[in-house]
Amino acid sequence: MEEITDIIETENDRETYETARQMGEKATGGEVICLTGDLGTGKTVFAQGFADGVGVTESVNSPTFTIVQVYESGRIPLYHFDVYRIGDSEEMFEVGFEEYVYGDGVTLIEWAELIEDILPKEYTRILIEKDLSMGFDHRRITISRVYDRQSN
Repeated sequence: MEEITDIIETENDRETYETARQMGEKATGGEVICLTGDLGTGKTVFAQGFADGVGVTESVNSPTFTIVQVYESGRIPLYHFDVYRIGDSEEMFEVGFEEYVYGDGVTLIEWAELIEDILPKEYTRILIEKDLSMGFDHRRITISRVYDRQSN
């Protein structure tokens, strides 16, 4: 099941960052946040804001070539995945995916739809979409709770 819990509209990167920062401030550990949306919609900006809210002091960039970046400078660990270049979900187990997802930190996954078959039973999906009719930098951020699904 998927239940939309909030829809937020932002007008620029700063507002998208701030929205994510506020979410990061509320994180307690154990959450899995799945970021979805087309290229250039702001997934990395969202990840940077979320990391700021968790208290990460390092520079946060999309770990496209490393698959996962671990940040431990915040109040809880942040495991930031970018699975854009993953060819098969099974590759995720080679980087310790389960240890991160079921660990004490927060797992943030960009392009999560590419590994949906191995996501846990419950997670938060954040869909970021551009709405060019509202302006080039306008974003619609749909936050959904996904639960009661089959997991592998």
